[in-house]
Amino acid sequence: MKLSELKTGEKGVIVKVLGHGGFRKRIVEMGFIKGKIVEVLLNAPLQDPVKYKIMGYEVSLRHNEADMIEIISVEEAMLLESNNTRVQSTEKVTGDDACDFSLTDKQLKAAAMKKRRTINVALVGNPNCGKTSLFNFASGAHERVGNYSGVTVDAKEGHATFEGYEFNIVDLPGTYSLSAYSPEELYVRKQIIEKTPDIVINVIDSSNIERNLYLTTQLVDMHLRMICALNMYDEFENRGDKLDYKILSQLFGVPMIPTVFKTGKGVEMLFHIIINMYEGVDFLDKNGNINPEVAADIRDWHKAYGNEHSQEEEHGEDFAHGDRPNNSVYRHIHLNHGPQIEESIEALKSELQEDEHIRHKYSTRYLSIKLLEMDSETERLVNSLPNGKRIIDIRDKQADRIKKENAEDCETAIMDAKYGFIHGALQEAGYEKGNKQDTYQITHAIDSVITNKYIGFPLFFLLIYVMFQATFSLGQYPMDWIENGVTALSDLLSSTLADGPLKDMLVDGIIGGVGAVIVFLPQILILYGFISFMEDSGYMARAAFIMDKLMHKMGLHGKSFIPLIMGFGCNVPAIMSTRTIESRRSRLITMLILPLMSCSARLPIYIMITGTFFAVRYQSLIMISLYAIGILLSVIMSRIFSRWIIRGEDLPFVMELPPYRFPTSKAIMRHTWEKGKQYLKKMGGIILVASIIVWALGYFPHNNSLNAQQQQEQSYIGRIGKTIEPIFHAQGFDWRLDVGLIAGVGAKEIVASTLGVLYSGDDTVTDNDQENRESNDKYSNLYLKMSANGITPLIAFCYLLFVLIYFPCLATIAAIKHESGSWRWAIFAAIYTTVLAWFVSAAVYQIGMLMA
Repeated sequence: MKLSELKTGEKGVIVKVLGHGGFRKRIVEMGFIKGKIVEVLLNAPLQDPVKYKIMGYEVSLRHNEADMIEIISVEEAMLLESNNTRVQSTEKVTGDDACDFSLTDKQLKAAAMKKRRTINVALVGNPNCGKTSLFNFASGAHERVGNYSGVTVDAKEGHATFEGYEFNIVDLPGTYSLSAYSPEELYVRKQIIEKTPDIVINVIDSSNIERNLYLTTQLVDMHLRMICALNMYDEFENRGDKLDYKILSQLFGVPMIPTVFKTGKGVEMLFHIIINMYEGVDFLDKNGNINPEVAADIRDWHKAYGNEHSQEEEHGEDFAHGDRPNNSVYRHIHLNHGPQIEESIEALKSELQEDEHIRHKYSTRYLSIKLLEMDSETERLVNSLPNGKRIIDIRDKQADRIKKENAEDCETAIMDAKYGFIHGALQEAGYEKGNKQDTYQITHAIDSVITNKYIGFPLFFLLIYVMFQATFSLGQYPMDWIENGVTALSDLLSSTLADGPLKDMLVDGIIGGVGAVIVFLPQILILYGFISFMEDSGYMARAAFIMDKLMHKMGLHGKSFIPLIMGFGCNVPAIMSTRTIESRRSRLITMLILPLMSCSARLPIYIMITGTFFAVRYQSLIMISLYAIGILLSVIMSRIFSRWIIRGEDLPFVMELPPYRFPTSKAIMRHTWEKGKQYLKKMGGIILVASIIVWALGYFPHNNSLNAQQQQEQSYIGRIGKTIEPIFHAQGFDWRLDVGLIAGVGAKEIVASTLGVLYSGDDTVTDNDQENRESNDKYSNLYLKMSANGITPLIAFCYLLFVLIYFPCLATIAAIKHESGSWRWAIFAAIYTTVLAWFVSAAVYQIGMLMA
C-alpha cells in the first residue's frame, strides 16, 4: 500500500520510494529509508500536508509525495506473521483474529524487507538487440524472438528469482528512441513513467553500439536507475572490436555488463548488479561513496548466498565486495548539449519546477529537453499545468534563439549534441572496430542474391512453394498416423458403447469434430517451423525491403509487409504488430487487408477440402492459388482504400536490416511447439465446445425412425441450414457447408470440425461411390459423403475462396477495434470481407459452370 493511505495514528514500514532519481533521493535524505517505521501524526482533512514521525523526527509531506512511497502497514505485517506461524492452517487470519498478534519493531522491519525483495525490472532497447532473448532466458517464458524490428508489440511480463529476490520482468517494445515519432516509442515512455520500474535494463547490441547508445542518452536524461547489458558481446569480440567498457560506464554514469543471452553469459552478474543498485544507489554521496550501514547489509546478503562471483570480474558498482566502493560507476550525469542548449534547458527547468506535482514522476531536465525537441506528448502534458502557457512561451523563445544562433532547429541540434557525446565517449573508451571477422561480410554476400532485382522475387516465391510442398509431403505421414489413431478410437467406442445419445456424442460429436481438426497438427507445426526460421534468420526484414516498392504502389508502407507475412501465422498478433508502422494511414489500411491473409486457422479447412477433392499433384498448386488470391485481393482493396476511403500522408521507409543469424534448433523447436500447444489448447477448448454444440443441434429433436440424413435435415441445425441455403445458392453450397461458415465466425478451425460432425453422421453413399472408392485411393470417406450431396471440385474450390475471404474471427475483430481505437473500422472489416467473399465465390462458380 502507499503511505498516503495510512490514517491518523496508524503505523507502517517503508518498503521503497518510487519516482525518478531526483525526487527519490530527496525523500530518502528526509529519512524515508527502507525498513524504517513511520507513524501518521496528523492527517489533515484536506490531506495536504500530512505530518509523519520517522526516526524520532517529525516530517511533513504532501499527499502526492506520500503517494510515491510504498509501505507495509502493521495490519499487513500481522497477517504475514500470523500466516507464517500457522503453516498448518489453510485459513487466513483477518479482522479481530489478526489483533491477537503484536509485532516487535524487528518483526515489522523483517516483513517490510521481505516485501521489498521484489524488484520490478523493465527491458528497454532497440529492435533486434536481444531483449526478448534475455526475457526468455531469465524468466523461462516462451515469448517470440524474431530477427526484425517490431516482434514485441506489447509489454510481456515474466518472473525470475535470484539470490533471494523476486524479479518482475517486463519486456517493452523495441524502440530506437523515446520521441513521439511512432506508437511503440510513446508506449515505452508511458510504461516507464506510469509504471515506475525499480530498475531499467537497457539492452545494447554491441555490434551497433554507437547507434544503440542514442537511446541510452535519452534514458540518462530521464534520471532512472539503469544498467546496460552489452549484448552479443561474443560477436563483438570475434570481430576483433576493442572497448574499455569500464571507462564507458564511468562516462555514462551507468554500469555496463558484457552479456551473451544465447548462452547466458553475464546474466548472473547482471542480476547481481541489479540487486546492488536497487539496494544501494539511493545511499551514494556526491563522491560515489555508499552509506556504511547499507554496504554492510548488502555484504551480509551476499555472504548468505555464498556467491562471490570468483570467476566474474569485479565491478566498481558492486557493493558486495570488501569495504568498497569509492567513486562508484553509478552517478547521475547531465549530458552536455553545448552552452546554448544548456542555457535553454535551465530556463525551462526553472519554470517547470514551479509545479511540485510534476517533479514526482518526471525529471524536469528530461521534460525541458523534450519541449525543445517539439515533442507533442510533452506539450500536451505541459499545457495541462497551471503555468503551462508560460512554459510554452519560454520554449518558443528559446527555440527561436537556438535556431538563429545554430542555423538549425532545436531537435537537430540536440540530436547532434547527443551523437557528439556518444562519439567522444567511445573514443575516450578506446573503441576500435576490428577486422578479424566482419559480421556483415556474409550478410552482404547473401543480400547480393536474396535482394537482387532479378532473383529476389522468384526466390521468395520458391521458398513459399517449398514451404507448402513440405507441409503436405512431410506432414502426410504423421497425419496418417493420427488419422488412423482417431479412426481406431472411434471404432473402439462404436463397438463397446451401447447405442444412445452418449455414444453418438462421443463418436460423432467429439471424435468426429475434434478428430477432424487435430489430424492437421503436423502440417501446422511444419508451417510454423518454416515461418520461425525465416523470422529468426533475418530474411523477413529482406522480404519487407524487396517488397517496399510494391507496397508503396498499393498505397502502403514497406513495413506493412511484415504484418502481412505474420498474418499467414495468425491475424491477431499481425494486427498488433502494425504498431510498428508510423503512418496511421498505412496502419489502418494494413489492418483492414490483413484478414485476407490466410492464417493458420484456415489451414485445416484448406487441407481437408484440398486433400479430399484434388489429386496429390495439384494440392500444393491449389494451396498456393488460395494464398495468391488473398494477396491479389489485398492489393486491389488496399488501392481502393488508399485512394477513396483512407487518406493521409505516408512516411519514408526506414527499417533496420540486421545481419543474418542462423537460428538455433532449440529456438525454432520451442517456437513451433508453443504454436502447436496453442493449437492443442483450442482443441480442448473452443473446438471441443463448438463440436458438442453442433452435434447437439444436429441430434435434437431426435427421431429413431429416421435415417441419418433425414435426422440431420429435420434437426435444429438442419432447419437453420435450410433457412440460409438460398443465400448461398449462387455458389452451389449445400446447407451443411452454409452451417460450417456460420460456425466459423467464432474461430476458423470450427468450420473443419463442423463439417466433420455433420458429414460423420451422413450415410448417403451409393454402391457406385463405394466401387469408385475401392478403385481409387483418393476417394476418402469424406469425399464419398460430400460428393453424394452434390459437392463437386468446383464447389469445393469456391467454398475455399469464401473461407479465405469472409468474416475474420472474433479475436481478429477485437484486435482491429483495439488497435484502431474504434468499432467503426472493426465492423467495416467484418462487413466488407463477407460481401467480397460472396461476390468472388459466386463469380467463380458461375463462370466455372458456364465453362463446364
